[in-house]
Amino acid sequence: MAGSELKPLIQQLKDIVGTAGFREGEDIESKNYQDVMGARSIAPVLLLRPSDTEQVSRIMKACHQANQPVAPQGGMTGLVSAAAPLEGEVSLSFERMKKVVEIDRFTSTMTVEAGAELQTIQEQANASGLLFPLDLGARGSCTIGGNLSTNAGGNRVIRYGMTRDLVIGIEAVLADGTIIDGLHKLRKNNTGYDLKQLFIGSEGTLGIITRAVLKLSPKPSSQVVAMCGVNSFDQVANLLVHSQANLGSNLSAFEVIWNNTYRLIDEHVPHATVPMANTFEFYVLIESMGSHAEKDTELFIDVLSSATEKDLLEEVILADSDSKIRNLWTVRDAAAEIAPGVGYMHTYDVSLNVSDMGYFGEEVEKRLRAQWPDAVLGLFGHIGDGNVHIIIHVGPETRSLHLQIDEIIYGLIQELNGAVSAEHGIGLMKKPFLPYSKSEAEIGLMKTLKQTLDPQGILNPGRVF
Repeated sequence: MAGSELKPLIQQLKDIVGTAGFREGEDIESKNYQDVMGARSIAPVLLLRPSDTEQVSRIMKACHQANQPVAPQGGMTGLVSAAAPLEGEVSLSFERMKKVVEIDRFTSTMTVEAGAELQTIQEQANASGLLFPLDLGARGSCTIGGNLSTNAGGNRVIRYGMTRDLVIGIEAVLADGTIIDGLHKLRKNNTGYDLKQLFIGSEGTLGIITRAVLKLSPKPSSQVVAMCGVNSFDQVANLLVHSQANLGSNLSAFEVIWNNTYRLIDEHVPHATVPMANTFEFYVLIESMGSHAEKDTELFIDVLSSATEKDLLEEVILADSDSKIRNLWTVRDAAAEIAPGVGYMHTYDVSLNVSDMGYFGEEVEKRLRAQWPDAVLGLFGHIGDGNVHIIIHVGPETRSLHLQIDEIIYGLIQELNGAVSAEHGIGLMKKPFLPYSKSEAEIGLMKTLKQTLDPQGILNPGRVF
């Protein structure tokens, strides 16, 4: 849309949100348009900051009529370049829609606006004696709207599931401004299509999530954590099966750090103190959460003891206090904090069968080092749910070489029938590789849904496909 044609729309949008509801020109902070991955940094035509769903609806109606593209955004912590605006787009931020509307103890639900930060939701649930189990390293800045739009995973998927498993109802605004009100608290609601699933994981391309009813769980009263040193991935896989069979529903996390990442944490993340020598091939963080502290601790120790007897692990560090638990989790979280000490690192998020992970770890390093012998790289992830992360730095040109690195990593994922994205979405960064994990028929159906719900293509255009 030309500048002269855009002026009436800009004024209309400003009138909808009022003086406090927009920023333009130099008043727009870089946090509202600078891409975390460094792929681009384009200021939007206008930054809109609506205060309620009605304003979002009016904004979309006006943009629909004017064929104006809109880029919705939450905490801007995504890793696939989905939320930062493209040239000529209007950005729609939820930074003024962050209320926890209600906590209902009888239905174990929390109703929130899309801009509420994940950490705020966790703390509010905790204050009510409940748990919202979604947990990410970016918890202090990521928003629930962004978590929902990417179907975020995190540390405790093995027990509680992905974000889509933690939602009961959703309110969303379509491209033409229509409000879809699905804010119910009913755990059982089998009345036709489950429409909320259209919007969860769609990265803002089918509709804009404005509010959600989240599913809360009883707050565990016990937490036991251990770090285990293991020398083969076959042992890791069997330790997972052993833990699942013997801890049952108490098993809340099974995180694995490859030796290459463990060494990088020790060298480059000073606030993380590694608990054991760097001589093991793998480091497994196992967490149990339950409701009987003494019995749960006793069971946890028994499970680790029997694992030792079965030669599934070499060494165990048991965290027997809150501070030691925090320290072990700090080491795990530090896997995502290595870049400042190394230089720009591309971050990959893939999913594959646990049985393929040992081979994948060896083969992906072999293929990457064949191209870049001196690369700094590491692997880690939520192995309990089949998710591996890769970080890599190949030198000063790392940022510009991402497509070449992508081809190597995603090519191997395609060979193993894995997924190029486990929990971060597709956005722009993974768009060329969507066919590596989705069939032509599946992509065709996705495009049909997009065309039906957003015929003019104004919602986050160019993302996903």
